[in-house]
Amino acid sequence: MKRVTIIAGGDVQAVGYREYVRKATFRREITGYVKNLESGDVEIVAEGKEEVLKKFLADINITEYPIDVRTFSVSWGTAISEYKKFEIIRGNKEDELFERIDVAGALLYRVVENTSLSLVKQDQMLEKQDQMLDKQNQMLDKQDVMSGKNDSFISVQKETLDEIKGFRKDSANYLETEFTEIKKKLTAIENALIREGISV
Repeated sequence: MKRVTIIAGGDVQAVGYREYVRKATFRREITGYVKNLESGDVEIVAEGKEEVLKKFLADINITEYPIDVRTFSVSWGTAISEYKKFEIIRGNKEDELFERIDVAGALLYRVVENTSLSLVKQDQMLEKQDQMLDKQNQMLDKQDVMSGKNDSFISVQKETLDEIKGFRKDSANYLETEFTEIKKKLTAIENALIREGISV
């Protein structure tokens, strides 16, 4: 088991940093405390397994509005097991009240900022949906044009088919008339040959 003492400097007081540090110990079997110093820094003393403490250190050395850790002094030692849990050591009630008001204001700002980002993303999504709808409309217009061309093509095909049928009918009538004439002429020739005594 190890003990680590951290002095964090920067914008770390009246911004919810102590609560952030306390939450970072959740389900990690870390004991100790976090408290504000008169210098404006925050002191953190934590005990636990070394690999767990290293991850804890990485998690609390942050710059995430409104928290801005700019200095992070770390010293290691052997755990003395004097703490049963991890807690926030608070100052006088008046200072703590003002800090909570500041934290609430910072959190409200973050909520507003996130809401604004969400609205921007929604606007972007709506714009993309509009673009997709425009493309769909263009595709439908093209389909209508193609459908019109198909209708024209079908009309031409029908006219061609009607013309072919008419041509075939006319051709059949013409050939039938011609064959009848040829048959008459062949019969006349055959009769003439028979009269001349020529057998066909």
